[in-house]
Amino acid sequence: MHITDRVEEAVKKSGVKEGFCLVSAMHITAGIIVNDYEEGLWQDIWGWLEKLAPYRPDYNHHHTGETNGDAHLKRILVHHQVILPVTDGRLDLGPWERVFYAEFDGQRRKRVVIKIIGE
Repeated sequence: MHITDRVEEAVKKSGVKEGFCLVSAMHITAGIIVNDYEEGLWQDIWGWLEKLAPYRPDYNHHHTGETNGDAHLKRILVHHQVILPVTDGRLDLGPWERVFYAEFDGQRRKRVVIKIIGE
C-alpha cells in the first residue's frame, strides 16, 4: 500500500522543520519499504521475496497452528521500519523514493505508527 502522502501529512502536522520521521509496521508479518513506485519493480520485489521465503506447508512455525511462516520471513527481509529525514518541514526523499506498507499475511488487523522527532 502506497503511504507516502499519509507520512508527508504527518510530518506537516507535526510542525517539525529539521529531524527524523520513523515509520513502523506494528505487526510481525508486515513491513515498510522505501523504493520506486513502478509496477515492474514491484513484480520483481514480490517475486524475489517469494523465491527467498516461499509459501509452503512445512515451516516449523506451522506446528503452532499458524500457516504464515513465509510472512514472518518476508518481514525480516524488508524490515519492519524505516527512519527518514525531515528537512525544511518536509519529508526528504530521493527523486523516485516513495514509502510503502507491505502486508505479507493479511489475517489480522494491522497498524502503522509514524513518529516525528526534531525541532
